[in-house]
Amino acid sequence: MKDEGTNIGEITEINGPIITVEGFENHCIGDMVEIGKKMNLIGEIIKIYEEYTIVQCYEETEGLKLFDTVKNLKYPLSMELGPGLLNSIYDGIQRPLEKMEEISGSFISRGIKADSLSREKKWDYKAIIDEGEKVSGGDVVGKVEEYHIVHKIMVPFGNSGKLIQNNDKTQTIDETAVVIQTDDNEEKEFNLYQRWPIRKARPIRERYLPKKPLITGLRVFDFLYPVAKGGVVAVPGGFGTGKTVVQHSLAKFSDATIIVYIGCGERGNEMADLINEFPKLKDPVHDRPLMERTILIANTSNMPVSAREASIYSGITMAEYWRDQGYNVLLLADSTSRWAEALREISGRLEEMPTEGGYPAYLSDRLSSFYERAGYIMAQSSQERYGSVTAVGAVSPPGGDFSEPVTKNTKRFIKAFWALDADLAYARHYPAVSWNKSYSDYVENVKNYWHDNIDEDWRFNRDRTQYLLSRADELENISQLVGKENLPADQQLDLFAAELIKEGFLIQNAFNEIDRYSSPEKTSKIISIILKFYNESMYFIENKVPFQRIEELECVNDIKRMRLDIANENIEKFDHVIENIAKSLNSLRQQYRDYLSQRSRVNTVK
Repeated sequence: MKDEGTNIGEITEINGPIITVEGFENHCIGDMVEIGKKMNLIGEIIKIYEEYTIVQCYEETEGLKLFDTVKNLKYPLSMELGPGLLNSIYDGIQRPLEKMEEISGSFISRGIKADSLSREKKWDYKAIIDEGEKVSGGDVVGKVEEYHIVHKIMVPFGNSGKLIQNNDKTQTIDETAVVIQTDDNEEKEFNLYQRWPIRKARPIRERYLPKKPLITGLRVFDFLYPVAKGGVVAVPGGFGTGKTVVQHSLAKFSDATIIVYIGCGERGNEMADLINEFPKLKDPVHDRPLMERTILIANTSNMPVSAREASIYSGITMAEYWRDQGYNVLLLADSTSRWAEALREISGRLEEMPTEGGYPAYLSDRLSSFYERAGYIMAQSSQERYGSVTAVGAVSPPGGDFSEPVTKNTKRFIKAFWALDADLAYARHYPAVSWNKSYSDYVENVKNYWHDNIDEDWRFNRDRTQYLLSRADELENISQLVGKENLPADQQLDLFAAELIKEGFLIQNAFNEIDRYSSPEKTSKIISIILKFYNESMYFIENKVPFQRIEELECVNDIKRMRLDIANENIEKFDHVIENIAKSLNSLRQQYRDYLSQRSRVNTVK
């Protein structure tokens, strides 16, 4: 069909979301299309052959017929980036769900289109660069206040020239805000938003090694397995191990400025709970609604599988936009396994040769193209501006098998691995992070920050803690054979210290007002007190005081309850715990004074 030149083709085959089209000319992979003359379903060209073109549709294809028309829109799938992004809920291709509900009710009809950013809302634009100055792509020329966040308006990439119009005014995002005169004396007008193709990373000026930790408020991560701002993390775990709860906690309490949460293929009830819960939550830093710094992308398991595949790239593109403004962004993807399943289904319908697990051979490349867009960077601009995107991807291996393809390939591109253990979850140890399988390669990166700002002994205490946990695992196997009470006293103390670490430090109650967030100062205080108690108790063990006397000390209960009884703002109360420990140990020393004195004299003679 040639009604509109070479932009119109017709359907010759329909295979679920995969559609074969003939008749296109001068088209490119990545071009967006409208499918069906009346339906106007959204799709994307993914393969081009000599005689036909393969399109994946982002909506249900039921009702399409052979020879229905397909129109090539001649531009790639792109995100609208500008004021109005925050406090928004989108689907995988940036259709605003609240606006869609207004149009079609509870069930979204196919072919519905809605502006991703409001064209009616007015913003108070403030110019920050004077007219007549030279600007280039990525330069910030103005700002608007979006809740408590300063939304910086940047010159779109690929443009430069003299600024000839840049006035303070109240306007919609469609109105002209900036005019630039290029070197060719051409005048270019720009408004408050820009578009960017989702599968192309936004350019940067320079990339740096991340060195400042992302403070999560979860002790097991901040202390044992830290991640730097601009890092990449995988959170693998079987069903019920708490992946979603971990990511919700990161969204609520991490010290990133902007949160982008992608619900990629998770169950609809989980996303419904998230959407209902987040607007009620307060940002603990600014005491404002958490949604005011959050963007949600809801793409559940019952939505079209091809849109799920696009949602990951939609989220990282929005994250890069805020990064370019100089902010630290946390991107949460829940989960990359569901995204990989979408790749597998589309690949199967294309009849491509599968590899292990039925996944396509390019699974590794797609994972790489996602995770490599995280990082700590200097923005592409003539102005000096730094920002970061920290990517945290949940992985849902079937049966908790970490050797399956998605987990195995993910480990190639991440530097922190927060493995969740089903046995710990079953024992109600949350977060159920396995100290045997988890690791972080950011320890060396962030140690100077902890040393200079939080605790000089952070690295030593961390290594000591990991030693006690691994030592306890070895002793547990032996104690099952001979009985814990038959172990030497020093080994019983090692086991006891590890239990104190697990119960009094690693476990964290997300529903307890005091315990759900632990500041770095509180985290350091708790672990240093536990290790101090262990070191001082070893003196008694070495001098043959029965281990049971240490286990029965009154201060033990105080140590276990520190995390629940002492709030972040009451750090000075830890001094009372230290005093109680000293009193208990002194009391024990008094009871065994003569015996310990005799032991001391014997050791001196020796």
